[in-house]
Amino acid sequence: MVAKTLFGFEEILAKELRNLGAGNVKEGIRNVSFEGDTGFMYKANLCLRTAIKIIKPIHSFEVQSENELYKKIYGMDWSEYLSVDTTFAIDTTVNSENFTHSLYVSQKVKDAIVDKFRDTDGTRPNVDVKFPDMRINIHIHNDHCNVSLDSSGRSLHHRGYRTATNIAPINEVLAAGLLLLSGWDGRSDFLDPMCGSGTMLTEAAMIACNIPANINRKEFAFEKWEDFDEELFEKIVDSSLKKAREFSHKIIGYDKAPSAVRKAKDNIENANLSEYITVERKNFFDSEKFNDGPLKMVFNPPYGERLNLDMEEFYASIGDTLKRSYPGTEAWFITSNLEALKHVGLRPSRKIKVFNSHLESRLVKYVMYEGSKKAKYNKTD
Repeated sequence: MVAKTLFGFEEILAKELRNLGAGNVKEGIRNVSFEGDTGFMYKANLCLRTAIKIIKPIHSFEVQSENELYKKIYGMDWSEYLSVDTTFAIDTTVNSENFTHSLYVSQKVKDAIVDKFRDTDGTRPNVDVKFPDMRINIHIHNDHCNVSLDSSGRSLHHRGYRTATNIAPINEVLAAGLLLLSGWDGRSDFLDPMCGSGTMLTEAAMIACNIPANINRKEFAFEKWEDFDEELFEKIVDSSLKKAREFSHKIIGYDKAPSAVRKAKDNIENANLSEYITVERKNFFDSEKFNDGPLKMVFNPPYGERLNLDMEEFYASIGDTLKRSYPGTEAWFITSNLEALKHVGLRPSRKIKVFNSHLESRLVKYVMYEGSKKAKYNKTD
């Protein structure tokens, strides 16, 4: 199988897969391939935090023309995967000189499947682009075509708990990946000082408590497959939930907008995590560290893409607040505004290239040392 992910998350996704028990794990670009049985496919969809989709390859072949593509798709035994009552949709990615239009390739594949059923059964399955029973994934790279079944359906960042969002909400898979890259493991207090609709807080609590990432999701595509084993899936859900652990530290979020605080609380309640997370209306720049021990901070400040702020001044205030009020803190944040980042006035001990949607960004780490209000920011790990 293949787990798709965001750029920069391949290594942590590979680690997640190994920890779950996958075999033959190999990192690619924006994807990780692995081996497992049907139950493992269910478990991967339920538990992986940094996967966007889990696809199951069923056939591959060399192809150089549309006619050849049609014939080879037609030649497959589609009755293994579909019946005339199954609705389906085709998702296509092409990177080839011979095939340049993904929509045209999707149309050809659809025609071949429909014609095969019409010729063998006298009737045909229907296409449903929005809510199909089966999503078929076509990937053509140069002359090589992979045909896969999409076991996830909607992208796995649709966790099912987020009903309310603010401007520029962070994607749930991105939030989980940033937390894992930062080394968050639930062994200290945690603060998101600009929490927006609460995604970072929710993902942080799920990691801390070892709760399956997609436990709140309404459905996965594999639940509509002909061979779906409901009893096996229920067993996997139960055994995954039994691995949850207690969490004895604090997870706190601040936002200065009352509407954001309200939305964050709603989303956290939807995820059944209200007992672990506190959200307060507070301006980070007027705040002080709330504990005496170590503190982990991971957040997603504005980049200036959608908000009208003086970004250089804003980022200088982030640095000033960390220096003044947050000794003994490991602070991480993501930004695509690399110019404003220069005004933080602290030297990052790490910079990791990641993407927030189409925006090339950096996840940066600042270590604020204890013992002095002035951060010894020239130290590194």
